[in-house]
Amino acid sequence: MYAAVITGAGPMSCRHMSYVINTLSGMKRIFYLFLCLSLSSTLSFGQETDLTPDDLFLRARQQAFDEKDYPQAIRLAKQALQQAPDYIDVRIFLGRVYTWSGHIDSARTVFKELSQANVKDEDFFLAYASTEYWNKQPDTAATIVDKGLALLPASQDLLLLKANISYSNSQYEATEQAVNKILQINPKHTEARALSKNIQEYLTRNAVGLTYNFVYFDKQFDDNWHIVGLSYRRTTPVGPVIFRANYGNKFAQNGMQFELEAYPRLSRMFYLYVGGSYADNRTIFPKYRTGVSLYANLPQSFEAEVGYRQLHFTNSIWMYTASVGKYYQNFWFNFRTYIAPNQEDIAHSYTATARYYTKGINDYVGFVIGTGLTPEENRNNLLDITPYKLKTFRVGGEYNFSVRRTNIISIATTYYNQEFRPGEKGNQLDIILGYVKAF
Repeated sequence: MYAAVITGAGPMSCRHMSYVINTLSGMKRIFYLFLCLSLSSTLSFGQETDLTPDDLFLRARQQAFDEKDYPQAIRLAKQALQQAPDYIDVRIFLGRVYTWSGHIDSARTVFKELSQANVKDEDFFLAYASTEYWNKQPDTAATIVDKGLALLPASQDLLLLKANISYSNSQYEATEQAVNKILQINPKHTEARALSKNIQEYLTRNAVGLTYNFVYFDKQFDDNWHIVGLSYRRTTPVGPVIFRANYGNKFAQNGMQFELEAYPRLSRMFYLYVGGSYADNRTIFPKYRTGVSLYANLPQSFEAEVGYRQLHFTNSIWMYTASVGKYYQNFWFNFRTYIAPNQEDIAHSYTATARYYTKGINDYVGFVIGTGLTPEENRNNLLDITPYKLKTFRVGGEYNFSVRRTNIISIATTYYNQEFRPGEKGNQLDIILGYVKAF
């Protein structure tokens, strides 16, 4: 009987012996149980100690990434280090897992030992700096990143981490420098492209803009339209504020409109759009309008918006809007809709926009296609004067470029095909020229 147990195949043989053990009693049963457990532990230990440091490292990664079993990952990593104390990748991994599992002091101990050993691995600087950054020590994290960049100046991951640390410290010029270096190395870097958009409004405190909009109709109206806008933007500690005055000539009449917009930042993820306007001639512009939107900068370089716009001519028109955008390499894609649920004579508006960035956030070529009218356009007074549902198709392009960063020039044109009477369509061409001086 003893030979059957001893020569068996480890834990499986003990399970096969369960019937035999159950037939015994007293001291014999205790002896057989003890023998099976001893053999199981010995064989399991033998199997695990036969693993190489690489095997243990692979298992530790699987436990951490696939199973989220951090204690087991730590145990396996330590076992690998018992066999290979100088295995740098495992030591860095151990520090990371300590961080993920909330053992920050243990993580710092691992990283400080690596620092004292003068490790020059990119992953070490990323792991150590990320631990400090995530635990609200941005100055320490910045020092670690700078040490890494002194050795690895072209590291895109270190540069991106530096940009995020600088952004969290409201150091926007340092953020821009890091982002621009990433885009010089890799113009298709999605995260850097998205971050460059977020910091743009903070790089200059003031900006003055001038726009001219020419609108040509082939049938719908006898007179072309002209709109001139003058704007001033001021960046405040809570976000930018914009004042704009517009002069319009439509239907051979003149009018003025005054707008005030603000983009208060609620957090790194959320910010608001709050806007309103007043006009002296509701034939040219809405008598007044209001609007509020909540924007969110989402993971994976997505952004989203939900809000409303209200236009008042003789009556108020309420429209609700939602949009989703995505940065991908050099591109920005956006889809937006406006819906007026209580206006049976107003078509819903859907617009798709794509931009290709050639350099910075102000240098791009854009394309737009859509249906319906939007309350953001200078044509929005058509929402009030047409007593039937508008059927409109539009397609357009835009070109934006900067000169020495503070001079921004824009050219945009949009073609409209609109049914302005039942069964009768007309064509319209919008041309917009713009210039902004930031300082």
